[in-house]
Amino acid sequence: MELTPDKTVAEVVTDNIKASHVFKKYGIDFCCGGGISIAKACEKKGIDYAKLEEDLKNLVADNDQKTNFKNFPLDTLIDYIVEVHHKYVMANIPLLLQYSGKVAKVHGDNHPEVKKVYELFQKVASELAVHMTKEEHVLFPFIKKMVKSEKEGKEMHFPHFTTVANPIIMMEDEHEEAGNILKEIASLTNNYTPPKGACNTFRALYDKLEEFQEDLHQHIHLENNILHPEAVKLEKRLKNRNASR
Repeated sequence: MELTPDKTVAEVVTDNIKASHVFKKYGIDFCCGGGISIAKACEKKGIDYAKLEEDLKNLVADNDQKTNFKNFPLDTLIDYIVEVHHKYVMANIPLLLQYSGKVAKVHGDNHPEVKKVYELFQKVASELAVHMTKEEHVLFPFIKKMVKSEKEGKEMHFPHFTTVANPIIMMEDEHEEAGNILKEIASLTNNYTPPKGACNTFRALYDKLEEFQEDLHQHIHLENNILHPEAVKLEKRLKNRNASR
């Protein structure tokens, strides 16, 4: 993996998904905030660039095709996002609502932060459900239609939103909102550290919330840093092809 100070955090993670664990260790956002250079990220966090660079270079190169997402065809990547990440979110929201509601009810008087955690998780759960529905019914089918058009060499007819960039901008704004809510939850919970003597449900809640945030980071990275920019490039190719006919 070639590293330079001006390479963006998102580009590094796109080259090797394992780099996400290094950035997480240093508290560097690689999904919504991944558009800044490694050098700038280090400057913002007060991190020694040489140390971060050493950790990244020590990563074992991940040549496993199953995780080399930047080589996935876009329709395959969409299927992966839906089958792995969308299904994960929808399967875990009910459990987390149950845990957070119970902990807020039982422990909220002594730990008022968990009441806020419950309130915030209800908000992000509702927003993600609507968000993923829009992706699965509007954006993803359109990208798949473009993929099919390019494969078959057929003319592509573009819809009322004129460019795929419009729904992408909306989706990325919603990604940022969800990411910010989970950052607030992480801050309220001291990075998911349960208080001394916490019951099993309390501990399970924090453990599951941390897992949920990690999955969302991977989920957003795949969309913001791979799927969306490649969809914009694909649309440009198709429009150029239409114009040349």
